[in-house]
Amino acid sequence: MHVQEWLETVPAVAVYALVGLVIGLESLGIPLPGEIILVSSALLASQHGEIDPVVLGASATAGAIIGDSIGYAIGRKGGRPLLARLGNKFPKHFSEGHIATAERSFEKWGMWAVFFGRFVALLRIFAGPLAGVLRMPYWKFLIANILGGILWAGGTTAVIYYVGIVAESWLKRFSWLGLVAAVLVGVTSMLVLKRKAKKAGRNLEKAEPQVP
Repeated sequence: MHVQEWLETVPAVAVYALVGLVIGLESLGIPLPGEIILVSSALLASQHGEIDPVVLGASATAGAIIGDSIGYAIGRKGGRPLLARLGNKFPKHFSEGHIATAERSFEKWGMWAVFFGRFVALLRIFAGPLAGVLRMPYWKFLIANILGGILWAGGTTAVIYYVGIVAESWLKRFSWLGLVAAVLVGVTSMLVLKRKAKKAGRNLEKAEPQVP
């Protein structure tokens, strides 16, 4: 069933809870379609007065910030063995190449990798746990986490909601285009990162000492 059609069948409070939960789990390090759920809910809010966009944005923001913070704590406690276990469970998302790419981003950008990582599908999963594993000072992580969570979750909700208000009649007929656009952005970013991750993986293999 279409995501937005399914969301129309549940109460507003359940939509808020679902958005916060899915985005929180994604930010914690579990691969889930947080962006698609958020875009669908924001479109729904623009077409139905039962859903308050302010509460929706606040729920998404809270889920993003809390999820990232929990991911940071888990990463700090679990260390690199945690990344190895995640790689075994989610090889497509936590491969050595992907981890190497994310690590280089953290080394180059520091706390801003957490901030900008919020806007990239794959890095959104990595940011919290990897910041903890790399022992980033918590105050730096928290600042970037809060700013990134507010701008991404709150900003996405606001933009999609107001676009829906301005073009309500058009979106009622073609609301799926908003989801397609979101998916295309997410897929494009993941493909770019995947290419970089493969390159990083090859570089790591070349750098590894040969065992006689």
